[in-house]
Amino acid sequence: MCDYPRHQHHVLCPHCDLLVALPPLTPGQKGICPRCRNTLQSYWHDPKRQPVGFAISALVMQGLANLFPFVNMEVSGIKRQITLPQIPLVMVSDHFSSLASVFLLCVQAIPALCMILIILLCLDVPLPFRLKAFLAKLLFALRSWGMAEIFLVGVLVSFVKLMAYGQIGIGNSFIPFCFFCLLQLRALQCVDPRWLWDVIMPFTSPVTRLRPGEGGLAQGIRACSCCTLILPADAVVCPRCRTREHARRVHSLQWTLALLLTSLMLYVPANLLPIMITDGLGNRLNSTIMAGVILLWEDGSIPVALVIFIASIMVPSLKMIALGWLCWDAAGRGERNAADSERMHLLYEVVEFVGRWSMIDVFVIAVLSGLVRMGRLMSISPGIGVLLFAAVVILTMIAAKTFDPRLLWDRASHTTLKESTVDGK
Repeated sequence: MCDYPRHQHHVLCPHCDLLVALPPLTPGQKGICPRCRNTLQSYWHDPKRQPVGFAISALVMQGLANLFPFVNMEVSGIKRQITLPQIPLVMVSDHFSSLASVFLLCVQAIPALCMILIILLCLDVPLPFRLKAFLAKLLFALRSWGMAEIFLVGVLVSFVKLMAYGQIGIGNSFIPFCFFCLLQLRALQCVDPRWLWDVIMPFTSPVTRLRPGEGGLAQGIRACSCCTLILPADAVVCPRCRTREHARRVHSLQWTLALLLTSLMLYVPANLLPIMITDGLGNRLNSTIMAGVILLWEDGSIPVALVIFIASIMVPSLKMIALGWLCWDAAGRGERNAADSERMHLLYEVVEFVGRWSMIDVFVIAVLSGLVRMGRLMSISPGIGVLLFAAVVILTMIAAKTFDPRLLWDRASHTTLKESTVDGK
């Protein structure tokens, strides 16, 4: 197992395309691009055993979280408790199999798979190189789709809603699930992509003449988006990981705009159709996203109402506006200088970070529909609106990933910067 290289080496920033000469890093430091502030490489203490320890611990906690009751509720002497595996089963019984699949993938399967991949890759298990390369690609492609921590926040929000109906309690698996969320986040954070690819297959860049402080496209070079190897700009296939791509993502703006328009068309009915259907004592109530926010506000749960309003209404709306603005700017509209590129890049980073948190409302409905099953007294089931809203969140996330942030910097003035900034962690 190789350690971090101590010698100075070059990195082509995947966000702004600036070629940076990284200085030697010490444990606890990370190299940061001086132009866009993107983290280029992190140097963790014991990069082999630390992520493996967190990953194994996370899997143990996940196993415990699925064995025992997760949350429970009591209304008028009627008790109800659910486990995590029961939540998707309830959604399937309500004919929302697609929503159950989203829950299983984002909350259970993807985080667990990422932990297994970390263990296999960091322990250097003897596997064929092509298989290791595939597993590494899979790990870095899936890590942003694990949403266990977002589900946990949705559970806490659902507690506030359910307090108006009865007594809410946590089961024996709730605390292990909290630890699982924290441990899997830490495990993913401790895996540095550059270090991992140097472990899988050390490889020397075929480019010998490099000019740090200038853009890669201006020098006729590009970086592989998968393993970060610096290549000639006209090289379509990476010799290390065999990823096929061009110097810029092909039809990046077209894909982003197409996904954006699709999500916009779904967003309107997602807000008009009911996301939750409540049956209580013969009365049937259809609730939309905005109706739920108003109900929480009137009940005095103002902080929770604000969380739902921001995550489910403000964030998706502003994200779609921001993506449209980024596409307009990247297409070459308007004037361009380094300061403008910095502001637009900051907007892109915000869009990429906050988009997944809009799934909170989807997970709130999942918990409510699984827990509130009190026969004729009261029951909650998902509405068609929640399925459309989940589709909106997923499409906007994909739209943000298809957008190439380097387009924001292609017209910027190039400032010569010889070395990256080094920050402690």
